[in-house]
Amino acid sequence: MRLLMRIVRIVFGVIAIGLIGLFIWLYTSPPELLRVGSGYAAKIVCSNVFIAGRDSEEVLAVDVQAPGHPLLRLMDVSVNEAEKRVHAALLGFIAGNDAVYHEGLGCSVTPDGNTPAPLSVARSAPVAIDEAVLWPEGGKIESDPKVAALLSDAALTGPGMRAVVAVKGGRIVGETYGGGFSKDTPLLGWSMTKTVTAMIIGTLVRDGKLSLENKGLFPQWRNDQRNDIRLADLLAMESGLAFNENYGTVADVTRMLYLEPDMANFAADQPLEADPGTRFNYSSGVGVMLSKIWMDQIGGKAAALAYPGRALFGPLGMTSAVMETDVVGTFVGSSYMYATARDWARLGLFLAHDGVWNGNRILPEGFVAEMHEPNRTSNGRYSKMQTWLPIPNGEIPADAFFLDGHDGQNVIVVPSLDLVVVRLGLTPGWERYSPLQLVAEIAKATAVP
Repeated sequence: MRLLMRIVRIVFGVIAIGLIGLFIWLYTSPPELLRVGSGYAAKIVCSNVFIAGRDSEEVLAVDVQAPGHPLLRLMDVSVNEAEKRVHAALLGFIAGNDAVYHEGLGCSVTPDGNTPAPLSVARSAPVAIDEAVLWPEGGKIESDPKVAALLSDAALTGPGMRAVVAVKGGRIVGETYGGGFSKDTPLLGWSMTKTVTAMIIGTLVRDGKLSLENKGLFPQWRNDQRNDIRLADLLAMESGLAFNENYGTVADVTRMLYLEPDMANFAADQPLEADPGTRFNYSSGVGVMLSKIWMDQIGGKAAALAYPGRALFGPLGMTSAVMETDVVGTFVGSSYMYATARDWARLGLFLAHDGVWNGNRILPEGFVAEMHEPNRTSNGRYSKMQTWLPIPNGEIPADAFFLDGHDGQNVIVVPSLDLVVVRLGLTPGWERYSPLQLVAEIAKATAVP
């Protein structure tokens, strides 16, 4: 009996020492996967608290933990309202990562643990919206009963729906919102931000500051074949650069978003895997590189940070739009823009009208056409200008294209029908939801008899 007790004590001692060693290892040298998870948790909570005004515990439980990796269920977050900083860590103390809010620019992850240089951009004074005037000039909408009936069908709007706005003939003809969300809630577009980045580039092409044929785009490319990559190749996702877009592991995309302070240069450092223009490779690294490219044309960080508001959001009346930066001040043009569903609808309407707003041409002629022109290497699925193309099915016109973001964010633009449908939510890919049936039904309901 004594021998058995001794063996038991030895076994428990070994287990205790092992657990202590495990916790010391996790605390001092945490695996990168855990730091990606804490960076993601900190970033999503920070943005939703300080941009959208949501409750931090709800965001952690609903947006971060419920649909994500099982390890995210062990993440704790703390919100420092005074410093506008969010700290996240496994079990509250392992593999910590922070996100910090910058006025007018949302939140950025601080993967190196240092306090970032102060970044901010002045926001325009709130403009009173006349609720007696029809949208988009005012806040009034006239809902079409047939569209309203469609938007009440949960099977059409999909699981996890947070907002749907339908625009026909330049007016909102129907909208609906999920519980806890409204027309005033800024919502994350994820990769729809890529198309916004393309639009910003379009304003500089219009002004002659950029050309789609530009090469030699990064200093580290000058001594190899990467120097031949054109701006057009990046916009069409045909750069030939390596980039792993797998979100389930510590891949290039998750490393860039949550472990790298300078995202654009991380992406630009990737090697060439194919000749430029010969292979389609969807890459969030491209979106951040494009931001760096256009920001370098503006003339100073402050001017560049203010440029989206001055050149695009302001003219379109998008008072809610916030594009977020990395910690060195480069817009994360691949992934991070918040706006209300109605403001996302403004972008869609702007594209449906060929880049013209209130009679003013903001994008150069032919630029929007590239958004529904297939690139050379994606078998018709991706355009030449940072948008996706629907598989032809006879129900959606051939000129349709869409902005597409992670977890079910879409703005579908059908210029020939003067139709835009915005559908935002928290709808992971395993739900296998597509908004195209919703678009087809709205198109039928709003067709001229």
